[in-house]
Amino acid sequence: MTVYLIARMEITDPQRFSEYVAEAPPLFAKHGGQYVGGGDAESLEGPTEGRRIAVIKFPDRAAAKAYYNDPDYAPVRAIRWAATQSELILVDGYDG
Repeated sequence: MTVYLIARMEITDPQRFSEYVAEAPPLFAKHGGQYVGGGDAESLEGPTEGRRIAVIKFPDRAAAKAYYNDPDYAPVRAIRWAATQSELILVDGYDG
């Protein structure tokens, strides 16, 4: 079943975050991940002021977790941690 990784991020260091943006895509692609959308968020309910959203589609939950736990991702994840206040969640997709 398709799974979406949704990241909510408040960017605290834009320069470091640009490093993350350059390095993360090849790593999620390695696990079948595809960036499907994101950017500045507009809240209809609840707080999102100053947050960016990223949505990455994976073929299944195992692939998403393989990306997150990939040893090659660890130093890239550390960049995100240093450059943002972030929250990542996995959401099941609908495969019809």
